[in-house]
This record gives sequence, structure tokens and C-alpha cells, in this order.
Amino acid sequence: MDSDEGYYMGASAGERPSEEHQLMGRSCTTPGSGTTVAGAEWVLVDGDGTPVVDPAVLAQDAVDRLNLPKPKITSSPADYQLVRLPTWLHLGGDSWSTHSAAASVPGLTVTATARPVKATWDMGDGSTAVCEGAGTKWTPDYRAEDSSPDCGHTYTRSSAHQPSGKYTVSVTVDWAVSWSGGGQSGTVPGMTTTAQALWPVAESQATVK
Repeated sequence: MDSDEGYYMGASAGERPSEEHQLMGRSCTTPGSGTTVAGAEWVLVDGDGTPVVDPAVLAQDAVDRLNLPKPKITSSPADYQLVRLPTWLHLGGDSWSTHSAAASVPGLTVTATARPVKATWDMGDGSTAVCEGAGTKWTPDYRAEDSSPDCGHTYTRSSAHQPSGKYTVSVTVDWAVSWSGGGQSGTVPGMTTTAQALWPVAESQATVK
């Protein structure tokens, strides 16, 4: 390793940025072939030679540790839908809650936080519903013919013409992701989670008295 010229096993790290940077070399040998690949980079260190980690770099490790849940699709009616009867859409469980993960090195911890911001429902009949929340659960306080106040759909055609006799319904949740730590904060590209369900939609039968 040549700490003045920035070379390690033939790999170059370029010009030394400052006196506070030290050359770090790394190599990887492939089992079997014995091929060795080397790399080199200048690393900022503190007074005792400990590498100084950029919080933005550690933030990506925290983001990678986020374990976002698969959306849990629920609806009312629950088992099947009826033409011209409003369907109330809802995400259950922890599908619509904030999730965090952290990454640490000595002296620094960075936390990444994912917050759901939008749910896009593909209803399988060519229609979509875009909702800014988990949706409202139907309760007996509402009438059966009431539409959801924030996330719903009304089918105008049964699913009898579909190959499976059911519509393929999917929902995609968009998450806004931010991080903070080491006196800094920022955002990274958002994430998405998706789930599907098969819904039978039947013609509602009128009752004649």
C-alpha cells in the first residue's frame, strides 16, 4: 500500500483529498479460481485514526433494514361484492403505520423512517381508487347503500365474464422515507408495497313483494 500515491495492490484511489484522509485498501479473493480483486479509497478519520462515517452513507444501511409490511386488504362487504352496492376499501393490520429501523457504528446512530402516504387500488374492472389513508371500516352506524367517506368503489358490472369469475384487485402503498442522525437529516427515494386479492362481484337481486 502506498499511502502517498493512493495505490493498493495496483488499485488507485486518486489524489488524497486532505491530510485528514487515510488510504484504505480492500481485497476479495474468489474461492476456487483464486482471483483477487483489489480496491482503494481515501477515508476521512478523526484524531485517533478512527474512520469518520458520513451519516448519509449510514442512512442507506438503515433504509435497507426497513421491513415494510405487505398490505392487508380488507373490505365491506367482506366475502363478495355486489354491483351498484358501494364497496368500502380498507387496509388492515399495520399496513398503514409508520415503521423505523436504525443502523449504528461507534458514536453514531442513524434512524430511517417510512411513512405511508398513498394507497392506489386497481379494482380489476379498469377503475382505480387513490386514497390518502387506510380507508374507513364500515360499521352498522352507516347504511348499506352509503359510500365510504374516504376510500371506496362501486362496481357497475359483475365479474362473471372474468376467466376466474372474479376480479383481480391489487393495492400499492407508497411510502415516504426519511432519515436523521449525527445532527443531519434527509430523504431518500420512496418505497412501495403491493398485495392482490380475487373478488367475486355478483349482480344484486331486487326483491319484489
